[in-house]
Amino acid sequence: MSADVLGRWVPDRPVDVAAVFAKADFPWWIAGGYAIELAVGRELRAHGDLDVLVLRRDQALVRELLADWDLYVADPPGRGELRPWRSGDVLQPPLHDIWCRRTPEAPWSVQLMLDEAEDTQWVSRRDPAVRLPIDQFGRTTAMGIPYLAPEVQLFYKAKATRDKDETDFEAVLPLLDTPARAWLADAIKVIAPGHHWLRQLLPVSRT
Repeated sequence: MSADVLGRWVPDRPVDVAAVFAKADFPWWIAGGYAIELAVGRELRAHGDLDVLVLRRDQALVRELLADWDLYVADPPGRGELRPWRSGDVLQPPLHDIWCRRTPEAPWSVQLMLDEAEDTQWVSRRDPAVRLPIDQFGRTTAMGIPYLAPEVQLFYKAKATRDKDETDFEAVLPLLDTPARAWLADAIKVIAPGHHWLRQLLPVSRT
């Protein structure tokens, strides 16, 4: 869904989101292009929105945390149709994309994404064969801001790469160690076995 479908977007900064989520008693991570920038430690490009990922099993907790916000779920996902996400409304798959703004008059500022988990494992909603221990799912900046591990964020971007995704890949690739490259290559082979990123990842991945 494009960021200009239903109203104006003025994305928060990661530090703004960290202030909002400071009292969260559940895991959360900055996602999307901002996650790549937090990994490389510099700005790479302009952003149309800011993504925050939480586990679906924690949706009631994040709904309570954002009780004063104006929240809408994309239903169905990717169609440009929104409906209010009301307190007590449990979102089941495939619903996973929530637009967030502080008031009905404010611009959209955060895109909340729900993802799956089983016990201590993150499970990709795109293919349950792609998994990772939750304690390896993210990183944390020196300022204490959690963000998706770069290899996980690149996996999300690999489905349908755009110019900005290529920019992110080239910027963060040198930071990926051998295990991270191997995991990413194996994960991409599940969803896109002919992906051109594999040529740069396979020399140091498992064969």
